[in-house]
Formats: sequence, C-alpha cells, structure tokens
Amino acid sequence: MWARGAWRCGGCGQAARRRWSRCSCAELPAARFRDTLQALLDQAGLPERLVTAPNLDDPAENQAREQLLTQHREYGTRTGLFDGFPHDVCWEWMAITPAELATVRYVDYDYWVELSGGTCLAVDAAPRIRAGVTPFGVSSDWALGMAQAVADGARFPPLILVTTGPSGGLVVLEGHVRLTAYMLCPDRLPPELEVLVGSSPGAAGWGGL
Repeated sequence: MWARGAWRCGGCGQAARRRWSRCSCAELPAARFRDTLQALLDQAGLPERLVTAPNLDDPAENQAREQLLTQHREYGTRTGLFDGFPHDVCWEWMAITPAELATVRYVDYDYWVELSGGTCLAVDAAPRIRAGVTPFGVSSDWALGMAQAVADGARFPPLILVTTGPSGGLVVLEGHVRLTAYMLCPDRLPPELEVLVGSSPGAAGWGGL
C-alpha cells in the first residue's frame, strides 16, 4: 500500500529527534502557529536556529526541542494532539507515491472530518474545496493558495505520518495543509515524495487508526 524507502538516519532515536525538529520547523513559518511558537522560543531565550537549523547530535538541543514541542503540542504529556500516542514509535524515512498518498487519512478531528465529507481523506476534500465548502463557516481558500504554490514548484517540509505497521493505514501527524494541497494538484507532484513515518502497534486507536 505504501513504499518503504531506505533508512536515512541512525536508528529510531535519531529519527525521533528529526521528527521533533521537522514538526516544529514546519510549523514555525505557518501563520496558524508562528506567533505561538516564536513566543515560546523567546520566552525560553532560545534561538530560532534551534528549530530551523538543528544540531541533532547535541543532547541539550534535543531536550530543548522536546520541551518546546511539549509546550507547543503537548508531546511529552501525551495530551491534546498526542492523547493516546504511544511511546514505542520507531521512525523511518520512506518514499511514497502520489497514488499511495491519496490513501493517507487526516487525523480524526472535527474540522478535517467535515472538510473531507466524513472520510478523512484529502483526496475527497479536494473536490469539496473546489466547490467552495466552508466547514464550520471557515473558508477553504487557504488550500487553493497552497495548491497553486505546489503547482508552481514550491517545496515544503516532508509530511509526518503514523501507522500501526506495514499492513496498517497511514494518518497524518503533521502536514494536513500540505497533504490537502497535494491532493488538489496530484498531477504536479513528483513520482515519489519523502515522508517520515512513525510505526507502532500501540498507535491503534490514535487519530483514527
């Protein structure tokens, strides 16, 4: 259902550190999260490079990033987005085709459920967005703007996905907006995209898995 890529990092621990960095790095430029994340960096007296140019071999930096992600996304406390998220997740870099990407589901959250018409699939959200759907009164124009950027050749950070294992489905942990944009212009995507995938049998039940 999805293609395994080669390992490109030194084991699960290194991949996890990359995941923390990718998650924060992807959200720093995003309008929805920029102010909050920047405020947390400023409050802790941490430089922006902690997120944008991380040193993954520095234990102090890695701890600071995990604390930042906990403050921002409740990672360490396993609440909010990470409620029910397992601790034994193994992270791998993989390659995924546009066709396989179309099977990736949104996390089970009211907005994304409504946007997709109940399926949690971005491929189903795409025609609804083009038809002008406004889940809970919120315009979907943001998706059209990013889709145009994708069509124009813009590059974005890799999606972060979660699965229960090789035979399990894939759910987005970070990158819902990017996934939506990709499904609005799948013909403009490369043959494969690099993604970071977290795998654990304990993920069953998290996010709709």
